[in-house]
Amino acid sequence: MLDTSARLLRLLSLLQAHREWSGADLADRLGVTPRTVRRDIDRLRELGYPVNASPGTGGGYQLGAGAELPPLLLDDDEAVAVAVGLRTAAGQGIEGIGETSVRALAKLEQVLPNRLRRRVGALHAFTVPMLRGPQPSAVDPAVLTELANLCRDAERLRFEYRDHDGAPTRRTVEPHRLVCSERRWYLVAWDLDRDDWRTFRVDRITPRPPHGPRFAPRTPPAEDLAAYVSRGVSTRAYASHAVIRLLVPLHEAAERISPSAGTLEADGDAACVLRTGAASLDVMVLHIMMIGFEFEVLEPAEFIEAIRGARDLLSRSLERGTSPSPRARGGADRTPGTPSGSAAVS
Repeated sequence: MLDTSARLLRLLSLLQAHREWSGADLADRLGVTPRTVRRDIDRLRELGYPVNASPGTGGGYQLGAGAELPPLLLDDDEAVAVAVGLRTAAGQGIEGIGETSVRALAKLEQVLPNRLRRRVGALHAFTVPMLRGPQPSAVDPAVLTELANLCRDAERLRFEYRDHDGAPTRRTVEPHRLVCSERRWYLVAWDLDRDDWRTFRVDRITPRPPHGPRFAPRTPPAEDLAAYVSRGVSTRAYASHAVIRLLVPLHEAAERISPSAGTLEADGDAACVLRTGAASLDVMVLHIMMIGFEFEVLEPAEFIEAIRGARDLLSRSLERGTSPSPRARGGADRTPGTPSGSAAVS
């Protein structure tokens, strides 16, 4: 049988890994009597762990939330995962999280065994983050937490929202889910004033409590909310839309096309379909050309005309580039009637 200290650690590990345990199950796992389990639970409470107990045949023990954060027990893989997550948290677009992550990481690495510290150090030393495009506006972690709590509790949210030009509006919504995409955070919510689903950038949200009342959650606008938000930010938000068949497998296209640039779906093993948007069809031509894949336009027909216009413009430019310029023919600096080699003076 385990000694008291080892048994307490084992008991704490079980409570942290499972939502609720019956006294009999814990006694069986620890190889002790239910009475010993009750005494060990009391010891954990004295150490500051909020262990809740529910009476009756269906009752049991559950580790709850307390006023202070007690020590956590992590296995090797969990400790490495937390350390790596803290190292990368500074780049996730959450305001103020960088310094906090460094402090938490310093505490964790101080108690990591050498074997785990070497694993974390190797991941950090030999990993280079690839950040694409301009960095987004930071999200206040307090706002992010507030929105997550309102989603969880099904409570209405009142907030001020700044549009692309910075103009503020007051909104009241039923928040459903938070979606993180391309280093930005989005809130999917039912807009009560517009009687429809809307997607809001969290960095443009300023909560204006009091919130509430509670509401009955609605059926979400899509099963895959990540794909729903991707369509919204890459297609629906723009004036011009197109559907394009890329002549490369889905996995290859996904390496170059981010969720914020368009949505992809497989079309057989050797092709995929891209749905995207842009401010205009001319801008979309540039966007598609920069991707660098062979493609076929499925819709709209006007996009084909925009491609033809770009082709004709490039062709004319190429033709002019292959013809000798007046300067190359020696005529750029000559005035008609002036002998070659003579200066024309006005």
